[in-house]
Amino acid sequence: MRPHVTLKQLRYFDALAREQHFGRAAEACSITQPALSMQITELEQQLGLVLVERTRSGVLLSDKGREIAARAARILCDVNEMIDFALHANKVLAGSLRLGVIPSIAPYMLPPLLPLLREGYPTLELHVRETQTLLLMQELTEGKLDVVLLALPITQADIETMPLFDDHFLLALPKSKKLASRVRATKDLIEHERLLLLEEGHCLREQALTYCSLQQSSAVNTFGVSSLSTIVEMVAAGYGITLLPEMCLNVEARGRDIGITRFVEPQPLRTVGLAWRATSPRADDFRELGRLIKLAWSKACTPPPVQAETAPEGPPNVNEQTS
Repeated sequence: MRPHVTLKQLRYFDALAREQHFGRAAEACSITQPALSMQITELEQQLGLVLVERTRSGVLLSDKGREIAARAARILCDVNEMIDFALHANKVLAGSLRLGVIPSIAPYMLPPLLPLLREGYPTLELHVRETQTLLLMQELTEGKLDVVLLALPITQADIETMPLFDDHFLLALPKSKKLASRVRATKDLIEHERLLLLEEGHCLREQALTYCSLQQSSAVNTFGVSSLSTIVEMVAAGYGITLLPEMCLNVEARGRDIGITRFVEPQPLRTVGLAWRATSPRADDFRELGRLIKLAWSKACTPPPVQAETAPEGPPNVNEQTS
């Protein structure tokens, strides 16, 4: 007789695989621990496989359990997308939308974007998740997020992307090291200064290091800093220099004692865009979201003026004061 497996059993096993603990999995599923344990036991009996090893500290998935967990996650993701399709077949940006955003974008793009969403799509129930790219992409793949706003490119299989705009990097220095008027920054200048960057795991850090052709060294300080605001405060206090994305200047550069300078061409930049599962039925939602993000960028993220417009002959001197 062919085994009979229910979606309820798969949901409970998926929660157990994620939590690695019966109590936490039961809480996540809003059921009692004995009820969850009974469903897992029935699933094992139906499949004729030992899926979990029960230990005093929790549970461990068997080799076959890990394979079943991966398949269950894909099935549940497909079911959720089927439900999304039914709910949103004739509507755009309605119902629930789970949006992931990286920390170097969220504080600067959400303030101009959220009013546009509220005004244009009042029935949209928006849920925002802010964390690093690796976790966002993992949660997107697992179906926990619908779409992610981040820096491209994303080369992950079965992920569709939509580039939105280019966000240039600029050099931020203490006022005491402000460049001469109309001078543009170069990579050579950065090599002789202490470069302050976000901690490991932030894509902004990796992009800055790539542009500067630097590896982790004593001249690169990334110890424990997870916000651009903290980095800018350290720059203002004279502890080093940093690269800032243009989108953050209206928030981070105003009222702080720092100098902002553009780089020589080609200027470093990141491409900001959206990413979603290629199998998602909500591509129209995401394209409309992308249109609103570009509108928010053009309306509310015009940065304040920066120092340099043209580059002088010869390398600039970072210690030269503005005349």
